[in-house]
Amino acid sequence: MSSILNILLAGVFHAATLFLVTAGLQLIFGVQRILNLACGSIYALGAYVGITLTTWALANGLPPYLFPLVLLVAGLVSGLIGIPLERLIRSVYRRPEAFQLLLTFSLILIFQDVIWFFWGAEPQQLSNLTMTYGTISVMGVTMPTYNIMLIAVAVLFAIGLNYYLNATRSGKILRATAENHETGAAMAIDVKRVYVWVFTLGTTLGTLGGALVIPTTAATLQMGVELVVEAFAVIVLGGLGSMKGAIVGALIVGVIRAIALFVYPEVEVLAIYAIVLAVLIWKPSGLYGKVEA
Repeated sequence: MSSILNILLAGVFHAATLFLVTAGLQLIFGVQRILNLACGSIYALGAYVGITLTTWALANGLPPYLFPLVLLVAGLVSGLIGIPLERLIRSVYRRPEAFQLLLTFSLILIFQDVIWFFWGAEPQQLSNLTMTYGTISVMGVTMPTYNIMLIAVAVLFAIGLNYYLNATRSGKILRATAENHETGAAMAIDVKRVYVWVFTLGTTLGTLGGALVIPTTAATLQMGVELVVEAFAVIVLGGLGSMKGAIVGALIVGVIRAIALFVYPEVEVLAIYAIVLAVLIWKPSGLYGKVEA
């Protein structure tokens, strides 16, 4: 029983990180119809900025128990990279999908070189910060309290995004723009401003995911590429543009990955994509995706 619970908790923890990244990816696609391959590199940028700011803050006397606040700031600040990126991607809004994919793929290569230039090729990490808050036992399974905190943060973001998109004026404007940007523009919606806001918000969710997860893992040049593989598995499972799909897809991928790592680590990626393939055969639009005419 404890082994099963341990696998489930590990899966939910990984799903929390995946949700933050894929929620931003789904938001951008849902409104702008841009499939952002660079989401993994944005995640990696948040991780490296998080390491740099936290290391600097601790060296200058910050109490260790306040490090999550520094990571939040790091994620928010690095998320502002979305503003210039949106201006770059704006040039391919009306172009075929191949142009969009090529541009966002080129951003992956650019980000890798930028990270290598500023932080080098060696893995970096924050040592033992996850133990600052101690551990918590759940039905005989012990895990760092910070992991539970990260899961709680992801849940709060999911609730907050749902409220924002469905109950606020700004959120309704985003949904209206997503439905038909031309009609939205005719109704005096500043579509360009909406696109900047959406892309920056989606980028910030990705950098927050990278910054918040970095106390539990090491930052490497390849972490963005590894993450993007799982992120696209999530959105294919859940359905493009569906926030509910991002939640369910992240949970499926997180738990399947945890089971594979526990039972037979060599089939981790194969297990995830076997589930993706099964869902695509059963429902090509994904679990919650809409079939477009």
